[in-house]
Parts: sequence; structure tokens; C-alpha cells
Amino acid sequence: MTTPLYAAITLGSNSFNMLVAKTDGHQPKVIAKYKRKVRLAEGILADGSLSEEVLLRGLECLKMFAQMLEKEGVSAEHVAVIATATLRKISNSDDFCRRALPILGHPIEIISGMREAELIYQGMVATTEGEGRRLVIDIGGASTEFIIGDGNKVLLKSSLPMGCVTFNDTFFASFPFQQLDFDDAKARVRMVLGAQLDELKALGWHCVVGASGSVQSVVELLNHRNLSSVITIDVLLQLKQEILTQADPSMLEISGLNPERAPTFAAGVSILLGLFELLEIEKLHLSGGALREGVLQTLASNL
Repeated sequence: MTTPLYAAITLGSNSFNMLVAKTDGHQPKVIAKYKRKVRLAEGILADGSLSEEVLLRGLECLKMFAQMLEKEGVSAEHVAVIATATLRKISNSDDFCRRALPILGHPIEIISGMREAELIYQGMVATTEGEGRRLVIDIGGASTEFIIGDGNKVLLKSSLPMGCVTFNDTFFASFPFQQLDFDDAKARVRMVLGAQLDELKALGWHCVVGASGSVQSVVELLNHRNLSSVITIDVLLQLKQEILTQADPSMLEISGLNPERAPTFAAGVSILLGLFELLEIEKLHLSGGALREGVLQTLASNL
């Protein structure tokens, strides 16, 4: 008997993603991917609500997803819609969910940071080869998840309030960027990590895996330049220098930088630099998957 098609939709603070899959050999096989940079976290107002402009931007993306679900032939009962940090945080998340329901025909589940960390780890394990204890870092738009695990076993998980969209608004809102911006960002990373810094280092790890757009943007750039896709402190310091010498905020002169990723690139590099220095990371590899793949695994096991 063939299993139906199913879809995982993740509403992140930076990007909205949708994967459509079928089960092949007891594992999800992705047959279609959709993504849009909604940058939800940009729209958080001083009163803690999401601006109407950005809220509508999110709903427009969901309309496109709904059309693609219809096109792919996925029924609403085989869809999971998961929201993360921004929808956890804003005061009008109920309004967003209420307005999204008739578009998708499926309710949005706003998950905790800890649940997000679990799903990220599941998605990484399912898609990324490797043995031994691994530290997984997922830098989102408004939160960063840290997970240390061994095989399928999670040993530590945390979700902390820092991300490439929120750091962009705080430290990289005015151009040209300066060394002080990176210094201030690192100080914030240290403050946000707090006691987690010692906990993470005490557990230790054999290798570090990055599962996020910030990591992906650096790896894409390295691939474009025909360099090793392993991220090191030297790679990040070189990119920081390139960012600081840009004549235009578009940063189009940075070879291999995807223009769609440029608006949050400096912020992502600043967080990565802070984490490399504070956690004494030597090298970081890109994960094959993260949150959306973890949601797919859950959907597949329930069918």
C-alpha cells in the first residue's frame, strides 16, 4: 500500500519553508521544496506585537504554500505547520494563527524552544553522516538552538534568544559596518550564553554541525569560491574583513554571497564568530537537515 504525500511547513523568524514528501523504504523522500524569506522578526514593534505589514507578508507566503499543496495533491490532514521564536514571542500570535487557518485549512502549532531543539536534532541525525558526540547549532532569525547528542540520544538542549534578524536590527542597522558592531555582537552572544557556556564546554563534543541559513550562506560562498566547505575561525575572520570593507550595504562585491542572504549576512557571521571564540570551536560542518526534516520524520512515523 502506498502512503499518502505529506508536508512539513515551518514558520521561522527569518524564512518560511515547506517540504513535500512521500515514504520510501520507511524514510521520508522529499519530492518538492518551497521557501521564502519572510523575515518575520523584522516586524516586531516596540509594544511586542507584529506589524500588520509583516503579518500580511507572512500570510501571503502561506497562500503560496496552500496553492502548492493543492498542486502537489497533499490533503490538509497530512500537513504539519510548526512556528518558532517570533510567533512564540509576539503578543498577537493568536491573530496571525486565526487568519492563517482558512488559508492552510490546518492549525499552526507554536512549539517551545526545547521542542524545536529536539526536532532540529532529529532532522540532523536523519540526514547527516557522522559518529560520536555532536554539538548542533541552529542560528535562526530570533533564536539559536544548541543540542549535544550521541547517536539518537540528546544529552543537552537549549534555545536562547539571539538570531540573525534580531542581531541585524540591533547591531547592523546602520551602514557602514564597523569593528565595534562585531565587538558589541560578541558581547551580546557572551551575555545570552551565560551559564550555558560552561555547561556546553563541560559536556564536550567530537564535532560541530551547523544547521541554519547563516551557516548555509557561508558554505554556499565557500563552494562558489571552490574552497573547502568546512567553516573555521580563519574563514569567519576573512569574511568579517570583507564585510567591513564593503562600499554598499547590498554587499554585492562579496564573491559568492547570495543576494537573498545578504541582508542578514553580517549578523550571522557576527554570531558565528562569537560562538567560535567563546566555545573554542575549531571547525564546523553544515548539517544535511534540521527543523523541517525533523518535522517530516515525525509525520512519516505517524502515517
